[in-house]
Parts: sequence; C-alpha cells; structure tokens
Amino acid sequence: MNAAPADQIRLLDVQALDVRLQQLAHKKKSLPEHAEIESLNKDLAQLRDLLVAATTEESDCAREQTKAEQDVDQVRQRANRDQQRLDSGAVTSPKDLENLQKEIASLAKRQGDLEDVVLEVMERRESAQERVGELTERVSSVQSKTDDATGRRDAAFEEIDGEAGTVGKEREVVAGSVPADLLKLYDKLREKEGGIGAAKLYQRRCEGCRLELNITEVNEVKAASPDTVVRCENCRRILVRTSESGL
Repeated sequence: MNAAPADQIRLLDVQALDVRLQQLAHKKKSLPEHAEIESLNKDLAQLRDLLVAATTEESDCAREQTKAEQDVDQVRQRANRDQQRLDSGAVTSPKDLENLQKEIASLAKRQGDLEDVVLEVMERRESAQERVGELTERVSSVQSKTDDATGRRDAAFEEIDGEAGTVGKEREVVAGSVPADLLKLYDKLREKEGGIGAAKLYQRRCEGCRLELNITEVNEVKAASPDTVVRCENCRRILVRTSESGL
C-alpha cells in the first residue's frame, strides 16, 4: 500500500487522538467513586435488611402487647364482676362464697402474671424501637454518602464525556483527511493490536512494540519509497517514518 508521507504522519495524529479516547474511557471506568458507591450500596442493602427486621420485630411486639393488654383487661373485668357479686351479698351459700373468693384470688394472680407479660413485651418493643431509630439514622447517613459519591461520579462523567466529545470531533476531522484505504488498514490493526494501529519509528525503534529494528530491517525501511506504507516486522503495525527515525 502507498500513501503520501504527510498522510502517514497524519495517521499518527489520529492514533494520538484514539489513545486519548482510550485513556478517557479507562478513566471513566476506573473512577474511585465506582468502588466507593459499590461498597456503600452493599452497606446500604445490609442496613435496610436489618431495618426491615427491626421494624418487623417492633410491629410484632406491638401486636403482642395489644393482645397481652386485652388479656389483662378481660381478667380485670371478670375480677371486678366477681368482686361486685361478692360485695352485693347476693351469694349467701358458704360454698359458693368460698369458690367465689378462690376465683377472685386466682384472677388476681392471673392478672399479675399477664401484667408481667405486658411489661416484658413493652421492654422488647422499646428495644426494637430504639433499634429502628438507630438503623434509620444509619441508613440515612449511608444514603447521604452514596448520594454524594454518585454526584461526584456523575460530575466526573460529565467532564470526561465532554472532553471525549471534543476529542471525538477532532478525530473525525483528522481521520477525514487520511486516505480511506490507509485509515481502513489502521482501524483494522488498531482493533487487533490493543488500540495501537500505527506507531512512529523513533531512533530505529518501533514505538508500538518498543523493539529496535535490526540492521536488515533498517536497510529495508531505508530502501522503501517515502510513499510506501511500511509495517513493523515484529508487531505488524504501520510504521511511520519521520525526521526522528534515525535512518
């Protein structure tokens, strides 16, 4: 393939712009905010799971407390009715009076036991409520940190995308001045060779693979016409000759 020396040199400009686009893409993927956000999201998910569990526990305790208080109220009402019967004098049979007194005593003990249950449930509910409050604050704190990191990441994205857009437009202009067949070869090699399709020959060394040409290769390059598109024998990239090639 042949191409004017100026076109080959412009290919180095295209390569430089492509390298910058690669750097920007890598920078975008490698922002420290990515790992920070991922870590914060994991923390947030765990805290939310704990908050759901604590909220569920508090809700269960609330229902348990309501049931226990209802049981106490039922026993108290029954004890009040029995006491009223006893105080009214309507029960005159000694045996019935004895049974009524025993029932009142039994109900009093039952009420005491149920009130102890209520207190125990209230303590568990209070503990669950404190846990809910603590976890709610922690979720809010981590969410705030996540929002901050996300904002910093998005701001970095905007800056990187802006520069990439400018570089991309410049690349279109420069690439448009390169012969189509040369650009096609370059793009093919760039895709195959890790983003580098053309390299400068600098002081007899290929800047693509960083290997120095041997004497035979140097002589072949010297003998080649300036319009000839030379390829590196080692990496097969397009080798662009300049005044710094050392030929």
